[in-house]
Amino acid sequence: MFFIGKQKIENRVCAAPMAGVSDKAYRILARDFGCGLVCSEMVSDKGLVYGQGRTSKIADSSGEERPVAVQIFGSEAESMAVAARIAEEMGADIIDINMGCPTPKIVKNGEGAALMLDIAKSRAIVREVLRVVKVPVSVKMRKGWDENSINCLELAQALEEEGVAAVCLHPRSRQQFFSGLADWNLIKEMKKELKIPVIGNGDIWSADDARRMIDFTGCDAVMIGRAALGNPFIFRETLELLEYNRRLPPPSREEKLQTATRHLDLVCQFKSEAVAVREMRKHFAWYIKGLPGATRVRQEINHAASRDELLFALNSLL
Repeated sequence: MFFIGKQKIENRVCAAPMAGVSDKAYRILARDFGCGLVCSEMVSDKGLVYGQGRTSKIADSSGEERPVAVQIFGSEAESMAVAARIAEEMGADIIDINMGCPTPKIVKNGEGAALMLDIAKSRAIVREVLRVVKVPVSVKMRKGWDENSINCLELAQALEEEGVAAVCLHPRSRQQFFSGLADWNLIKEMKKELKIPVIGNGDIWSADDARRMIDFTGCDAVMIGRAALGNPFIFRETLELLEYNRRLPPPSREEKLQTATRHLDLVCQFKSEAVAVREMRKHFAWYIKGLPGATRVRQEINHAASRDELLFALNSLL
């Protein structure tokens, strides 16, 4: 257990926000497998401000187990503040500000990881957001823009001064994207220097990795991203190891397929069948990766046009 501001987080296992992945269905599934904190996909501040329907759906956390963080991105303090207030009104328990996304379409607008190049602007954004919301505000960042500008600690200290309640660090540079190794030494250094909670992210591929990160860095919690694709079981395994020092066996083939089916059914609750089928193709491919016959079934999944066709392909692995 730890706190982000006054918001209690039941355990130290967090799910990373991932574009095109961390929708309501994914978040519900992550909580089912023991995640203490889930987060929305990143939400455009302008999309919220101008009431774009798709953007509002991304930020909607109604009916979910609490707490839920909503991550917003943008580069202008005023619109970020308005977006944060809208997200809070929609039910966000924590507002997370994205200062780490490395994708070109985001950074070319001065958003995401590009904010790390301008600490004064980052301060101004946080200051304005904190002025208008009552819920805690956190920031997710990288180690810097490139190897010549590793400034995550300087930025984190500046934002702590402004009143940020927690920081999540993915210690790769924007230039690295997801290549190379995450430098856990920077998480350790940040934890030593900050008074607010530090959440570690990067290169957590197993429950053992999560425990190693906490043991090595002293971070308050871990945030798991890509390792959970088709593998929400990692949240349960990590929770069991961190809280009870128990190692769970890997999921059976049957449990993988049952969970994939539940994931599909959840998506169908919140989206049309056509959209659900299109989006779940990639998830099904992740769920079946490594199973005997997966290559053949993946072809069928990619051509499935309905929920029934998807399930017929999936269940042929039983």
